[in-house]
Amino acid sequence: MQRREGLGLALAAVSSATFGTSGTFAASLLAVGWTPGAAVTARIVIAAVVLTVPALVVLRRHRFDVRRGGRTLATYGLVAVAGAQLCYFNAVNHLSVAVALLLEYSGILLVVAWMWLRHQQRPRLLTGAGSAVALVGLVLVLDLAGNHRVDGIGVLWGLGAGVGLATYFVISAGDTDAPPPLIVAWGGLVVGAAALLVADVTGALPYAAPRADVTLLHHRMSWLVPVLGLSLVAAVIAYVTGIAGVRLLGARLASFVGLLEVLFAIVFAWLLVGQSLSLTQLAGGALIVAGIALVRVDEMRTPGRDTIVVADPELAGLERAGT
Repeated sequence: MQRREGLGLALAAVSSATFGTSGTFAASLLAVGWTPGAAVTARIVIAAVVLTVPALVVLRRHRFDVRRGGRTLATYGLVAVAGAQLCYFNAVNHLSVAVALLLEYSGILLVVAWMWLRHQQRPRLLTGAGSAVALVGLVLVLDLAGNHRVDGIGVLWGLGAGVGLATYFVISAGDTDAPPPLIVAWGGLVVGAAALLVADVTGALPYAAPRADVTLLHHRMSWLVPVLGLSLVAAVIAYVTGIAGVRLLGARLASFVGLLEVLFAIVFAWLLVGQSLSLTQLAGGALIVAGIALVRVDEMRTPGRDTIVVADPELAGLERAGT
C-alpha cells in the first residue's frame, strides 16, 4: 500500500510540475500577440491528436462501456478541460491572475465537500487543518498582499474554474471499472478540443495566433517550440500522469498535491524567464507542503480510499489552473 501511494505521490508531483510549465510556455506566445484562447486551443487540440493512436491501441485491449464511459468522458471534457479553461481565462479578463488562481484552487475545498456530502466521508481535524495551512500558503505564494482587481463577474468566472478543477480530480479518481487513465485523458481532450474550437469559431473565445518568433530561455526561437511544450509537456504528460496519480491517491489527497502546480509555475518562471522569487513565496510553498502532509497523515488514518467514478452530468453542478 505504501509503495502504491508513493507511486501516486510521484505521479501527482510530475503532473503538477508539467502543468506548471504551461504559464512559461504560454507567456512567450502571449508576448508576441497570441490570445489565451488560441494558446489553450492549440495545446488541447494537438494533445488530443498525439494521444489518438496510443488510445486506440489501448481501446482494442480494454473492455469499454461506451454508454457509461462516454458520459463520463463528455463531462470530463466539457467541464474539467474546456469549461475550466474558458472560466479561468474569462476570470483573468476581470481579475488579477493571482486572484483568479486563488479562486480556481478553491476547487480543492469543493472536492472535500463532495466526498463529505455525496459519499459520507466527513473531513477530520487534520484535513481541516491541512486545508487551512495549504490555503494560507497559496495566498503567500500568489503574493495577494498587494493591490489586485476584484469584481463580481470575475469572481463568478473564477469559481467556475474551481468547479472545473474539482471535476478533474473527482472524475480522475475513477473506480475499478473506470477506463484506463490514457483513455480518460484522450477522451476528455477530444471533447474539450471540440468545445474550444466551437468557442473560437463563434467568437466566444477571442482567437489570434501570429506565427512570430518568441523569446524563451532568453533566446529567440520558433513559436512551434512553446506550442509543442504546451501540448506535449503541459497537456499529454500532465493529464495522463495526473489521472494515474489521482487513481492511486484518491480525489481528496490528490487535489491538495495539485496545489504544487502553483509553486512549480513560479519556480519555472524564476528559472526560465528571470521572474523574482521572494522569501514570502518560499514560505508559502513550505506551508503548502505542510498542508499536503497533514492531509496525507489523515488519509493514512482513514480506512478505505475515496476513489469514485462520476458517470453522470450531475457533477457539472459541482466543479484546476488550473496548465
